[in-house]
Amino acid sequence: MAVTLHDIADKAGVSIATVSRILNNDVTLSVNEKTRQRVLATAEEFNYTKHKRARNNQVQRVAVVQWYSLTQELDDLYYMAIRMGIERAAQQQGLQTVPVYQNNMEEIPRDVTGIIAIGKFSDSQVQALRLVTSNIVFVDYDSLAAGYDCLVPDFENAVRSVITEFVNEGIDDIGMLAGTERTTDQQIVPDLRRFYFESTLRQQNLYHPEFIFAGNYTSMSGYNAMKKAIATLGDRMPHGIFIANDPMAVGALKAIQEAKINVPNRIALISFNDTAIVKYVYPSMSAVHVATDEMAHTAVDMMIKRLQNPSNDPCKTVVGTHLILRQTTR
Repeated sequence: MAVTLHDIADKAGVSIATVSRILNNDVTLSVNEKTRQRVLATAEEFNYTKHKRARNNQVQRVAVVQWYSLTQELDDLYYMAIRMGIERAAQQQGLQTVPVYQNNMEEIPRDVTGIIAIGKFSDSQVQALRLVTSNIVFVDYDSLAAGYDCLVPDFENAVRSVITEFVNEGIDDIGMLAGTERTTDQQIVPDLRRFYFESTLRQQNLYHPEFIFAGNYTSMSGYNAMKKAIATLGDRMPHGIFIANDPMAVGALKAIQEAKINVPNRIALISFNDTAIVKYVYPSMSAVHVATDEMAHTAVDMMIKRLQNPSNDPCKTVVGTHLILRQTTR
């Protein structure tokens, strides 16, 4: 079996991104010489060479299917970061990528040997992708039950870390601005963040369904959902609010500031994804960090393994997250 960057990273004890940048002589990478030599020695031990990546020494084409349009992608830097990371990682591995936006299956070239699909997809869309190729890796969508490789963030522990942080701050009235997602053919996609939020609070006897409001993951929907929460709950507004993604968090923060509610003393906020936008709002937003670069490199490695061994059983990779505290928590 051919060696992947994941194999080298595991053996050397570093991230996949670090391995990739060292092997590609990235001069901007800040890493000590001992680590660099360990990675190079591991690659040499495994007899790793990039030209062995491509079957028959030919460049393979992989479609990168983004479930957002270009305009939508600009409003959600999370999915943009994943796509751009995949394209960079694929290029480093000697793969040629073909971008396809908003699930336009008819635009996928029929000569691609694999598909990396980013976002949410209905059963019928999965079948449409399958008609092009069976070598598919889904990113941010759990497709294991359908028989396809997939890569997802660790939603369960991410949500639990948020609730633990609020409780540690002395906050036991916790609300959520949840998101309702639909595929481009309008099939509803369950949100695991809300599922784990509700189930964890129930376990701790802290669940209040009236503290949950929903939007559609846009900044405007976050603004409107928070305005509705403020108007509906008044003085009963929860002291801690978990927000399903960064654009909604930015909109919610605007509504809170317009209502002259103090953050974080009266309301503490934690977002999810930790894209650049939440670092530069004021006050800067605490957020669950999802390692989009790591996801991108891992997705490409999974695709390479699939291309090399198409008959292998599908696998699911869960990428860890961590909570970053900034000015919207106490």
